[in-house]
Amino acid sequence: MADMIKAGVLFEKGDIKFADWEMPKCGDGEVLVKVKATGICGSDVPRVLDGQAHYFPIVLGHEFAGEVVEVGGGVENLEIGDRVTGVPLVPCMKCIDCQNGDFALCKNYSFIGSREQGSFAEYVKLPAMNAVKFDNSISFEQGAFFEPSTVAIHGIRLNDYKGGHDVAVIGGGTIGLFTAQWAKIFGAKSVTVFDISDERLALAKKLGADYTVNTLNETPESGKYKYVFETAGQPIAMRTAFDVAANKANVCFIGTPHESLTFTQKQWENMNRKEFKLTGSWMSYSAPFPGEEWTLTAHYFKTGQLKFDDDLVFKRFPLSEIDKAFNLFKSGGVGGKVLLINE
Repeated sequence: MADMIKAGVLFEKGDIKFADWEMPKCGDGEVLVKVKATGICGSDVPRVLDGQAHYFPIVLGHEFAGEVVEVGGGVENLEIGDRVTGVPLVPCMKCIDCQNGDFALCKNYSFIGSREQGSFAEYVKLPAMNAVKFDNSISFEQGAFFEPSTVAIHGIRLNDYKGGHDVAVIGGGTIGLFTAQWAKIFGAKSVTVFDISDERLALAKKLGADYTVNTLNETPESGKYKYVFETAGQPIAMRTAFDVAANKANVCFIGTPHESLTFTQKQWENMNRKEFKLTGSWMSYSAPFPGEEWTLTAHYFKTGQLKFDDDLVFKRFPLSEIDKAFNLFKSGGVGGKVLLINE
C-alpha cells in the first residue's frame, strides 16, 4: 500500500484541512479499515473550533464504519472484506476498573480519534477487538451510527431499566432518539420525548415514540415518569428531569454538560422527597469487551427493530470538504448528524 493517505488533519485551533497523512501500519492483533462513513460527534466540535485537542497535528473522528482491508498476525475473528464499525475506546485491560469490566472508567486508556489517529481519514487501524462486524444488509452510513446507539443503551443498562413503565427522554438529538428506541425495544409502556425542535419531535414519532412534548410551548407533566433519561447535557433539561421524575423513579444523566449547573433548594429537594435514584452514564462499554451495547446494536439494526432513518443525517460531505463540514458548527443550527463520506 501507499506510504501516504489523505485525511482531515487538525493542525491548530480552527485549522482543519484535507491533507497528506502517514498510512497507519497494521501490526499483530490489529486490523486496517478503509473508512467508508464517519460522523462528527459533538465532542469533536470544541476540539476543532476551540482548540481542545490533546495535541496538534491530529486526525480526529471516532464514529465510523468501513471495510477490513488488512489483517495483522494472530487475528482470527476478522477477514479482509468484513464490514465493521469501530469501537473507539482502547482500554489498558490491566487496571482495577478494567479488571472489573468497567472499561469506560479505565485509568490508562487510549481513544481512537482523540488520543490517537481517528477516522477522519481514508484508512484507520485499530485493535481487532475494537472492530465489530455487522451484516451486509446494514449500510456503512448506518454503521457510523453504532457508537451513539451504544451510548444510549449503556444508559438504559445503568438505569436498572425494566419494561412496563412510562419513560421520559429529555433531548431529541441522535442519542436521545436511540434511547427512546431502546426503551421501546425493551418493553416500555410508553415513551415521551422532550425537545424544543418540532422537526426532531416529528422524527421521534416516526422512530416509534408514543408522545412528544415541545418544552418551548408545553409544560411537562410533573412526577409522571418511572424512568427518565436526560440526553441533552443542558442545565434546563437536567432540571426538567428532576421535575418529571415520579416517586421512586430512576433518573439517568447521559448528556454531558458544558456549562455550570445550578439547582434551587426546591428543585434539588425533589430527589429527597421523591426518593428517586440518580445515576450518570459514561460512554458505552461492558464485559466482555466491548459489551452487549455493541452486539445488541448489530443484532437489532439487522432485524430492523432498531430503526435507522435518513432524517437522522443532517448533511453529508465528502471527506475532502471536512473544513466546510466544521464551518456549519460555527453558526449553530445543526439539527442532526453530519457525515463525512469517503468516495
